[in-house]
Amino acid sequence: MIGQSYKFTTPKKQYANVVLTGLGGSGIGGSIVQNFVFDKLAVPFIVNKDYFLPAFVDKNSLVIVSSYSGNTEETLQAMAQALKAKATVVCITSGGKVAEIANKKKLDCILLPAGMPPRSCLGYSMTQVLFVLKGLGLIDHNLAKDLKASIKLLNAQSKSIQSKARALAKKLYGKTPIIYSGPNFEGVAVRFRQQINENSKMLCWHHVVPEMNHNELVGWRDKDDSRAVVFLRDKQDYDRTQFRIEVNKKVIKKYTKNITELYTEGKSYWEKVFYLVHLTDYTSVFLAEMRGQDATEVKVIDFLKGELAKV
Repeated sequence: MIGQSYKFTTPKKQYANVVLTGLGGSGIGGSIVQNFVFDKLAVPFIVNKDYFLPAFVDKNSLVIVSSYSGNTEETLQAMAQALKAKATVVCITSGGKVAEIANKKKLDCILLPAGMPPRSCLGYSMTQVLFVLKGLGLIDHNLAKDLKASIKLLNAQSKSIQSKARALAKKLYGKTPIIYSGPNFEGVAVRFRQQINENSKMLCWHHVVPEMNHNELVGWRDKDDSRAVVFLRDKQDYDRTQFRIEVNKKVIKKYTKNITELYTEGKSYWEKVFYLVHLTDYTSVFLAEMRGQDATEVKVIDFLKGELAKV
């Protein structure tokens, strides 16, 4: 494991807050880690997906810069702000300008294998965030054990995962997917949405229980079987959240017959996360195949970057 063997030069200290700055496939790992550390870190852990950092970032902050390409303009601007604020900066990248700046400033920089779409490198980028937190003494967790158990689970369940993914893709084909989860797995729900967007070339949305019970649930008024709901579920979710989901199903089934529940597998949080990520990632790829789409093509993003380069 890259992060496990990395030797940090940054000294351990008490930080007032931790900010991970990164977008898209480089930032989603931070969102999932944020769910994990919610009840484990004694200081705030914020995921920033903008050009600008929060005003509280200062010399007492740890800023984790996550950019797979190393050239994401929003992340580079946020990195410059972090350095100006004299925050402790640690980088996760495959190269580019982030690696150049890290080398020049003598920052800790975990280098990832290059040449792949950022979203396909979640396993690399997300685990490095965990090892940064562990390496700097912010969490004390047996990460290696959980990650190895996750690999074992995925190898054992590979055929089953792909079979379930194909079945789910068939249910979502020609539909607008709507993804719901409890708070512990919101990052996974966002990942699923993003993969449907990028791989399958489809629009969809997600929301979280219980928050959606205070707004979105009221929006379910019109019968429309072109909508397909997927609940990401875990038997260890808070019991009140699970009860809410059961009530939600009763309400929603009046308006669409397309409701699917995906339950986690495994014992640890990371086994559950990687199981759901693999299942939903495969679903997005199978949807792309069914729609005759190239899962790796992102021409519209390339066009956007080209237009931005003109100004």
